[in-house]
Amino acid sequence: MTEPLIPPSPTREDYLGQAAANADETMWAETDPFALFSRWLEAAKATEPNDPNAFALATVDGQGAPDVRVVLLKGLEAGGFTFYTNLESAKGVQLAADPRAAVVFHWKTLRRQVRVRGRAGPVSAAEADAYFAGRARDARIGAIASRQSRPLESREALEARIAEVEAGLSGADPVRPNYWSGWRIIPDTWEFWRDRPFRLHDRLTFDREAGGWRTGRLQP
Repeated sequence: MTEPLIPPSPTREDYLGQAAANADETMWAETDPFALFSRWLEAAKATEPNDPNAFALATVDGQGAPDVRVVLLKGLEAGGFTFYTNLESAKGVQLAADPRAAVVFHWKTLRRQVRVRGRAGPVSAAEADAYFAGRARDARIGAIASRQSRPLESREALEARIAEVEAGLSGADPVRPNYWSGWRIIPDTWEFWRDRPFRLHDRLTFDREAGGWRTGRLQP
């Protein structure tokens, strides 16, 4: 007999145990969404087995259709979320044409998620240079060699391109190419979600307004 695709609903005791593990009553008193996000991210670093800084990034293409992929948060500064990519990739091209973006962090072990909507803008060349210089050498070579999001005839072709870049460097330090940089997403709205018993989840919102943030709650 095969296992059911959807497992049975948790029992009351399961739900109460989940709620106890997910408790964070201080969230309701918070007036700064970045402070609350930082606390939740630190908690996730202690429990998530892989990439607690991973988030789903949604953009829109030239036809207005949504596009989404998972990227890694590399900075939380200047009032936004920073990640790095090839500017000629699908997400780079889409953000250059339409800076609107949406973000979701999902921490399964904590039964929490954070949703953000805002606008993206490029980081400075100095920031991109500093981040690129701190990457492993092979990662820098890969970033130079990859024509991200464009068709690839074979793995061998990619490896040949990497070898070509390596040979061209002649042992020199790889320098950031002008088609590789970072984006910073500045939030306009936030939603902090945490699992609660019987699908009666907690949802705390922050909306940007002059001089700060307006908080609210949403029904589950």
